[in-house]
Amino acid sequence: MNVPDLPEFDVLVAGAGHAGIEAALAASRLGCSVALLTQNLDTIGQMSCNPAIGGLAKGHIVREIDALGGAMALNTDATGIQFRMLNASKGPSVRSPRAQCDKAAYRMRMKWVLENDPNIRIFQGMADQILVDSESRATGIMTSLQFAIKAKAVVICSGTFMQGLLHVGLNHFPGGRLGCAPSGLSRHLKKLGFIVERLKTGTSPRINGNSINFNVCDIQEGDEPPPLFSFLSHTRLHRTTEPFSTLNTWADPGFSLHQRSCWITYTNTNTHDIIRDNLNQSPLYSGIIEGIGPRYCPSIEDKIVRFADKDKHQVFIEPEGRDTSEFYLNGVSTSLPYAAQCAFIRTIPGLEHAQLIRPGYAVEYDFCPPTQLHPSLETKIVENLYFAGQINGTSGYEEAAAQGLIAGANAALKVRGESPLILKRDQAYIGVMIDDLVTKGTQEPYRMFTSRAEFRLLLRQDNADIRLTPIAASIGLVNRDRKQAVEEKINAINLGTETVRNLKYDGIPLDLWLKRTGNDWKNLPPELTEMFHVEHWEHIATEIQYEGHIVRQIRQAEKINRMEDKQIPSDIDYEHVHALKKEAVLKLSSIRPATIGQATRIPGITPADIALLLVWLKKEHRQD
Repeated sequence: MNVPDLPEFDVLVAGAGHAGIEAALAASRLGCSVALLTQNLDTIGQMSCNPAIGGLAKGHIVREIDALGGAMALNTDATGIQFRMLNASKGPSVRSPRAQCDKAAYRMRMKWVLENDPNIRIFQGMADQILVDSESRATGIMTSLQFAIKAKAVVICSGTFMQGLLHVGLNHFPGGRLGCAPSGLSRHLKKLGFIVERLKTGTSPRINGNSINFNVCDIQEGDEPPPLFSFLSHTRLHRTTEPFSTLNTWADPGFSLHQRSCWITYTNTNTHDIIRDNLNQSPLYSGIIEGIGPRYCPSIEDKIVRFADKDKHQVFIEPEGRDTSEFYLNGVSTSLPYAAQCAFIRTIPGLEHAQLIRPGYAVEYDFCPPTQLHPSLETKIVENLYFAGQINGTSGYEEAAAQGLIAGANAALKVRGESPLILKRDQAYIGVMIDDLVTKGTQEPYRMFTSRAEFRLLLRQDNADIRLTPIAASIGLVNRDRKQAVEEKINAINLGTETVRNLKYDGIPLDLWLKRTGNDWKNLPPELTEMFHVEHWEHIATEIQYEGHIVRQIRQAEKINRMEDKQIPSDIDYEHVHALKKEAVLKLSSIRPATIGQATRIPGITPADIALLLVWLKKEHRQD
C-alpha cells in the first residue's frame, strides 16, 4: 500500500544503530534525500553492550570516521565521562583513544542530530521485504506495517536482529537484544539468493553501583588532558548550540570535565568453580547455541574452559552514565542462568553484595557472508542494495559505524552517477577492514586489530585527518572550511619538519637528537618547544623518529598499489584462464576480485595463480 504523500527517496537506510546513523548522515552530506527506518525511535544509537567507544584499533577507526565527516567521534566527545589513551607508553602506531560514555546522553544526542538534519526523514517500523524490480535492482522496502518506502538505493544495517535469539541459561526467546523484537528479513534475503549463516555474541550483567564495595577495587582514572576523538570538538561543541543532552562543551572557554572513575577487580578460583559447576546449564556448552562466537571477546565460560590454568581474570567495573548508578561488568560476558550469574559475581572482590539489574545474555543472529559484496559494500546479487555492520559479520560499534559511512556514501554516489569511495589498505583501517571482509570473508565476528594492518605506522590515529579529510572533501563529505584547515595543518607540519632539520641542539642536528633512544621533544627547552603547536610537534617528532620505517612502508604500499591499478574485468570466465588450477577457478569465481591486488589476498590463491592470470589478461588485452 502506498502512502499518498510519501515521496521516492534517494537513499533508504534500514536500521538506526551505529551503522545506520552514519549511513544516513553520509548520504545526507552528499545531498541526497534519506529515509531512515528504525524499529524503535527510542533506541537510536543504543549501546547494546559496553558503554564505551574506541579502544585498540577501534579508536583509530573512530578518528577516521571523524576525518570523513562522520558523527561518532563528535558525539562521543559530547557525551563522554572518561577519556584515556591506550598504549600511551608504546609506539605511535598502536596508541589508541578510548572513552566511557553516558549511555543515555549518547543515544539522545544522536537522535537529536538525525532529527535536525533537513535531508533525513525518520520512520518507526520494521523492514519486512526488500523491493526488487525485474532487473534485480533494489527499489525500496516493504515494512511490517504493510506500507512501502521507495528509494533509488537501499542500505541494510540490521545489527543482531535478523532471526535474533536470546539465551539466558537454558531459556531462550526471540529478540535482537533484551527487550527488542527480532527481524525476519533474512528469510527474504534467502529468497533473493543470498547465503545466510549464523553468528553469536553476548553481553555482561549490569549491577547497581550502590551495592559495590569500591574500597577493595583498583581505581582507573581518566587521562589529563582528556584525549578527545574529534578534530572538531574544540570548535564545534558550544553550550549555546548543543542540545540539553550534551554533557561536554569543549569549545566553551573554561570548560573542564569532571571525569568518572572506572574500577578493576578480578575473578578467583571460587568464581571459576561456580562457573564450571553450571556449564551443563550454559547454552554455549549444552549444544543449544549454533552460531560461532567472537574469539577475541570470549564469554567468561569460554575463558574458564580455554584458559583453565589461569586462576583469575580481570573485570572492569564501568559506569553507564553520569546520572545513573548502573555499572557494566566488562570481562564477564555470560549466558549462564540468572541464579548462577548472581552466585559467581558475588565471589568477586568488591561485588560480594552486588545487585544484578540486568542479566548477561547471548544472542544468536543471521548474517550474510561479506564475500557477497563489492568493495563498495554494494551486493553482487541485487544492484543498489548495500549491507553494513553486523549483517556483514563484524563485531563492535566502531566497525559498524565505519561500514555504515562507506555504504551510505556509496549509495549516494551511485544515485548521483559517480564512482564509489573505496579506501585502500594503506589509506585507512576502514580500508583494511572492508578489504578483509569482501576478499576473505569471516567465520567469526570480525574485530579490528592494529595487527591486521600491514601499514599501521602510516595509519596512526593522530594523522587520520591528514590521510582522509582531503579524500572526503573531494567528493563532498566534508565542507571547504574543513578541507582548508587540514591543508593549513599539513603545511605547518611540513614547514616545522624542515625547520627542525636545520636546527641544532646539544651540539648535534636536532633531527638526529630526536632519533636517539630516550629523547623526547617535550624535554627540549621552551625556546624550541614553543616554536610549533603541541599537536604539530607530535607529528613532526613522529615523522622524524620513524622516518626510515615510514619510507619503507610507503614504498611497500606503492608496490602493492600498482597491483591494485591492474583491473580484472567483472565478466571474466576463470574457466578459460589456461592452466589455472580448479581450486583457484572456484575461489576467484566466488569472490570475483576487482583488481589483481585483491586477488593476491584471497586465501589459497598462490603467486603461480596470479602469474597465470596476468599472462591471460595481457593476452586478452592484445587481442582487444
